Amino acid sequence: MTAYTATVTVRLKRGVLDPEAETTRRALERLGFELAGLRSADRFDIDLEAEDADEAADRAEEMAERLLANPTIHDYEVAVAEK
Repeated sequence: MTAYTATVTVRLKRGVLDPEAETTRRALERLGFELAGLRSADRFDIDLEAEDADEAADRAEEMAERLLANPTIHDYEVAVAEK
């Protein structure tokens, strides 16, 4: 078994209201920053043991589908790196 870190990034799908990002965007603009847009995301770093990177990715995908993301309103990405 090898140690991996799987990073799962969860974002609201385009078109779903993102009040956190909207509030942050307005605050940044008040500070003088010009933005074309802003989206918020949650990131989960998962340390796990797996036979290979594909197995680690599969396990992280299952975690995302079963708990970390709601497929109705979220998109997610999984990236895996060996520790």
